[in-house]
Amino acid sequence: MNFKTIFKSFKNKDMRKRIFAVIGILIVYRFLAHIPVPLGDQATFKTAIDNFIKGSDFGGFINLISGGGLTSFSILLVGLSPYITASIVMQLLTKAFRRMEELNNDGEAGRRKISQWTRMLAVPLAVLQSVAYIFILFQELIASNTGGSVEISFQSWALAVAAMTAGSIILMWLGELVTEQGIGNGISTIILCSIISSLPATLTQFGVALFDTSAGTLSLFGWFNLPVNPNMFWTILGLGLGILIVLYVLVKINEAQRIITINYAKRVHGNSAYGGIKSIMPIKLIAAGVVPVIFAVAFLSVPAFIGQLILRVDPSSEIAANVVSWFSAPNANTFDSSVGLQTKDFIYPALYFLLVVMFTYFYTSIVFNSQEIAENLQKQGGFVEDVRPGKQTEKYFSQVVNRLNFFGAFALGLIAMLPYIVDYIFIVSSGSPLGLSISGTGLLIVVTVALENMRQINSRALMVTYDDYQ
Repeated sequence: MNFKTIFKSFKNKDMRKRIFAVIGILIVYRFLAHIPVPLGDQATFKTAIDNFIKGSDFGGFINLISGGGLTSFSILLVGLSPYITASIVMQLLTKAFRRMEELNNDGEAGRRKISQWTRMLAVPLAVLQSVAYIFILFQELIASNTGGSVEISFQSWALAVAAMTAGSIILMWLGELVTEQGIGNGISTIILCSIISSLPATLTQFGVALFDTSAGTLSLFGWFNLPVNPNMFWTILGLGLGILIVLYVLVKINEAQRIITINYAKRVHGNSAYGGIKSIMPIKLIAAGVVPVIFAVAFLSVPAFIGQLILRVDPSSEIAANVVSWFSAPNANTFDSSVGLQTKDFIYPALYFLLVVMFTYFYTSIVFNSQEIAENLQKQGGFVEDVRPGKQTEKYFSQVVNRLNFFGAFALGLIAMLPYIVDYIFIVSSGSPLGLSISGTGLLIVVTVALENMRQINSRALMVTYDDYQ
C-alpha cells in the first residue's frame, strides 16, 4: 500500500470528486439512520426495543448491521438484509439453472439483468421483513406491559411498512452509488460504516467501567495508585493485545496470494514481433473476501427471525423456542452459570463455521471462473509453464484455487470462531462469557472491507498519477 501515491492522487480533481462523493453518501446514510419510523410514541417503543436487543443475539445483530437503526427505531431498521438475502437466492439460482448461468456469463449486459432481478426480489423481501419487525416489536411492547393499551391502526401499519421498505431501497441505492465511484464495494462499505458507528458508544462504556474505582484502584509496584479499576484495566489490556494479534493475522491472511507465472508466445505480424514475455497472475488466498462472513450471519439470522415471529404468536411453542436458541449466538443473556456449557451452546458456532467454509467455496467459484480465465489466456496466446492451454489450464487453475480455498476457508472460519472460543475460555475460568461474539464478527468485516477499499483506492491512485512516473 503506497500512501504517498494515495495522498499525491488527491491533487487530481476526479479523485477528490470520488472521495467526497463517497463521504457525502455515508453522511446521508448516517442522517437517515436517525429518522424514526412514523409509528406511535417513540418513547414507548424504545422500552420494547431495548428488551428485544437484550433478549436475543438476533436483536443485537440487527442493531449492529443497521448502524443502530433498531435502537433509534429508524426507517433503516430493515437495512441491507433483504438485498443480501436476494443476492444469495439469485446466486444459488445462477448455479442451479443453466439459462441463468449463461446469462451471467453473457458479459456486462447479462450481469446487469441479474442485478436488476436481485433488486426487484429485494423489494417484497423488504416489505415482509418490515411487517415482521413491526409485529415483533408491537408484541414485545404488549408483553412488557408498557403498551397494553396501545393500538395501531391499519393506516399506521401501512405508513410504517412503506417508510421502512423505502429506507431499505434507498440504502440499497446508496450502496450502488458508492460502488459506482470505483473505490470500494458499496454494500460492504455501508456495513463497515454501520459497525464503526457503534464504536464511540462501546469505547465510552469501556471508559466508564475503567474509571469506576468503587472496587478499588490499581497499585503499580506499591509506589503509587492509578485511579482505574484494576480488573477492567487488565481486561482492556488483554483485549487490546488480542485485537492487535487478530488484526495482524487478518491482514496477513487477507493479503496472502499465490503468484502464477504466465508466458506469452512470441508472434510475428509483418515486420513486427510481439509477445514472448512473462506476466504474473496473483490468486488471493481468500478470493471471496468478507462476503462469506456476511452471507453466513445473514443466513443464520433467518431461522432465528422466524422463531421470534412464531414465539410472538404462540409463546408456548417449544419448537420455536429451540430454533431461536439453536440459531442465536451464545452470549451472557443465554448462558446459565448454574448449568455450565451445554450442547446447544456449540450449535450456532459450529453452523457458523460450516457456513463460512461453504460460502467461501461457493462465492470463490463465482468470482474466479477457471474456464473463462483459461479460455481468455488461450485467445491471448498465454499459457502456464508445463501446462497445456485449454482444458489442462482450466484443470490446473481449479486445483490451485481448491487448495487455496481449503486453507483460506478454514482460516476464515477459525478467525470467525475466535470470539466464541474466548467466550468459552472465560466461561470455564470465570463462570461467565466475555460477550465478544458480535464484536468479533464486526472486527472481521471491518478489517477485510477496509483492506479491500484501501486496495481499490491505491489502484485508482496509481491510475491518476501514472503520468507522473513517465
